[in-house]
Amino acid sequence: MATLQAFFQQCPSLSAFPTSSSYNHLSPYSSQSLVKFRLYASCQASSPITVVKENTDLRTSEITEVRLGLPSKGRLAADTLDLLKVCQLSVRQANPRQYVADIPLLPNLEVWFQRPKDIVRKLLSGDLDLGIVGLDTVSEYGQGSEDLIIVHDALEYGECRLSLAIPRYGIFENINSLKELAQMPQWTAEKPLRVATGFTYLGPKFTKDNGLKHVTFSTADGALEAAPAMGIADAILDLVSSGTTLRENNLKEIEGGVVLESQAVLVASRKALTHRKGALDITHEMLERLEAHLRAAGQFTVTANMRGSSAEDVAERILSHKSLSGLQGPTVSPVFCKRDGRISADYYAIVVCVPKKSLYKSVQLLRAVGGIIPSQVITVPDIIVPPESGKLRRSAFWSASTPSSLGLLIRACRQYLMQAKCFR
Repeated sequence: MATLQAFFQQCPSLSAFPTSSSYNHLSPYSSQSLVKFRLYASCQASSPITVVKENTDLRTSEITEVRLGLPSKGRLAADTLDLLKVCQLSVRQANPRQYVADIPLLPNLEVWFQRPKDIVRKLLSGDLDLGIVGLDTVSEYGQGSEDLIIVHDALEYGECRLSLAIPRYGIFENINSLKELAQMPQWTAEKPLRVATGFTYLGPKFTKDNGLKHVTFSTADGALEAAPAMGIADAILDLVSSGTTLRENNLKEIEGGVVLESQAVLVASRKALTHRKGALDITHEMLERLEAHLRAAGQFTVTANMRGSSAEDVAERILSHKSLSGLQGPTVSPVFCKRDGRISADYYAIVVCVPKKSLYKSVQLLRAVGGIIPSQVITVPDIIVPPESGKLRRSAFWSASTPSSLGLLIRACRQYLMQAKCFR
């Protein structure tokens, strides 16, 4: 900037206009902004000048909105938008070609659609404050950075695993474990095991940690399954979902060859949580909404009527079966009816939440203890609101030495974890 000021001081009639290509290089949110100007003066011919503005951090002073990065394409992008929608956090996008959007219920939040790896990079650079990506992407491009905090580690979609796969036949036919692969005499310093992968950080780290000494990695994107058949690699390290593509290309996973299990996670910048105004509040609200939906998604509410001498008598019969204990316990209420001109309460209504996978078994148990179950009142709740005293459940990689505001969030997470035990 001093260079530019010097030019203006030397020639007062000087004027500057951005060149047509300068906007491709201008980013008001980067720590370095490269701006190209074409300078015009009455005393000399026009000449292009490149000005580099160094060590200028515009994020703290100029950016007031909290920024959330979401995947821009693919199944992960669609599933992310679906999850936010059912959490009443629908993303409003003016048109599909725009990369910036908003969430009406979170007015101080901007949504930016980016490639997953760019979301992680921009979290590290400070251009984004929050992001939803796969754990594999965070691990590969975050490379263990302490500035990345995985706030919610299981959004329950985008499940896959990063796994090592080798050919099913040839010299690998009888190789079924990572240990056997490492002990193969074929691998030497002159002829190492060749692995094709797009995970050039996690791959070498994994092989080093597991004693594979003679290994080289080649970078490849897409159609990795063809690499061994083409003779350009001996093995591949790639994301696996069902394993069908591996089998169709005569490849197999081996025991001990899984680098990590991955799914979608909510990740945040530690700097943003401690310094960006409103970031902590938005993170708190997103966590509460996400956890409420995820907790409710696997639960059914079952209502039944049961005859009993008292509410305590009915509750004792219900609680004799652990699977009927619900989230914290059954709700038991008297059912009032009029018989022979008198109000009586011989029956009690029981309301209990049960896991979806145990629904049929729970209904059978209720009937066995005397419950009468009207089928029309078996419902799926929209959300399960967590206790007021602790609203957050999942958090990981927190630092013990944090500012008080972040410390409050951490303590809330821990308190919620303690209270959540009675829900499981």
